Amino acid sequence: MRVRLQGIVVTLVALLVFGLGIPLALTMAGSLQQNLFLDRLTDTARFASLAQRPLIDNRPALLEPELRRYTEVYGVKVVVVNQDGVAVLSSLGGTDAARIDRSAIAAPVNEALAGRHPEPGPLLMPWTTAPLVLAEPILIDGEVRGVVVTESSTDHVRTRLLWQWLVLAAGAVVAFGLALLVAIPVVRWTLRPVRRLDEATGALVAAVVSGREAEPVGESGGPPELRKLGRSFDRMAASVSEALAAQRAFVADASHQLRNPLTALKLRLGNLEGHVDDEAAAADLDAARVDAGRLNQILDELLSMARAESAGGELVAEDLGAVVADRVTDWSVVGAARDVALETDADVNGTRVLLPPRGLEVILDALIDNALKFTGQGTSVHVSAVNGGDRVTLAVRDHGPGLREDELERAVDRFWRSSAHQNVPGSGLGLAIVREIVRHSGGDMRLSLPDGGGLRIELDLRVAP
Repeated sequence: MRVRLQGIVVTLVALLVFGLGIPLALTMAGSLQQNLFLDRLTDTARFASLAQRPLIDNRPALLEPELRRYTEVYGVKVVVVNQDGVAVLSSLGGTDAARIDRSAIAAPVNEALAGRHPEPGPLLMPWTTAPLVLAEPILIDGEVRGVVVTESSTDHVRTRLLWQWLVLAAGAVVAFGLALLVAIPVVRWTLRPVRRLDEATGALVAAVVSGREAEPVGESGGPPELRKLGRSFDRMAASVSEALAAQRAFVADASHQLRNPLTALKLRLGNLEGHVDDEAAAADLDAARVDAGRLNQILDELLSMARAESAGGELVAEDLGAVVADRVTDWSVVGAARDVALETDADVNGTRVLLPPRGLEVILDALIDNALKFTGQGTSVHVSAVNGGDRVTLAVRDHGPGLREDELERAVDRFWRSSAHQNVPGSGLGLAIVREIVRHSGGDMRLSLPDGGGLRIELDLRVAP
């Protein structure tokens, strides 16, 4: 945005400076041409007046000394032409007009013989090489009896005009540079709050993800409207942070506070066992105990989710190989009870990964538990880890029914359950908890459908330095 705005400002300044400079340059050229024209016209009209008597007396040579002197002083060639268009006198000597461009004076002479007076002609430019030719009719008793022609070099005027244009161009460049020196800081001053808002937006997203408090934009300068926008953004960010903190606190507090009544309820239901003789009531009691156990699991996972979301930026280095071996050993007992083998392939040579405290245990427990739920008897769950340098790929693959292709993205949503797995115990929070922990640690999570059926969950985790 800064580049585009500076481009617009530079363009406007250039149009202003050069848009004013070009008309001024043309005005300078017109002024010099007008001064030259009037000066030569005055002299030409004077010679036309002086030539009246010599032409009447048929003695044009009487005017020759003055014409020659004028040419010597001013370098302007003068020719007197009679009414037949024949040169009768020249300031170069006698009637010799050989050094005067006849093609240049032919048209002006014909116009003057027709009684027309000279006109300024095209605008004089530094690259114009043609001389200034003026032809003034010699009128005697209202009749054109001849023409006085002056041919003036424009070199000195064009040189003067060129220097004026150079000075004007230099002034335009200086003015353009000064305008830029003023405009660019103004643009930066104007956009400084916008840049701070952009940085604050990114910081707000990171703070929301990590559970930290967002840093305010504050008074970062700039126009009053943008400063007001910054203050509004700070109020909005504070409201969002407070709302999210309250939501997380509510989930954590509710999960924690419900555990005690739920535990008491489970104990009371357990105490009723053996005291209910009616078969229907006994069945209801068993169902109530199952529901209480499921509710207890949901509260545990809600509490884990709240802890994962509020983990903040605190990351610790955990030994991947050791934790994988430990969790696989513990879950092997559960797998053996279900006739499911747990296989490992995690030769990571003591690699340590960055995760929140106990985050790796929570991840492996959730993934292995999820795999065991859906893997049938006589199959296996495969846990692998591959070191890729600054990243480690941790994967858990099962041989269960898997998911449809369009369900892979939704599988990590909270409380989401596939329509084909509604009868499987669980709350639908396990993969959501794993995703939160992985995201907090700067990793990535992918779900895929491997050959042979089942589901494969891959995690890219950062290796500790």
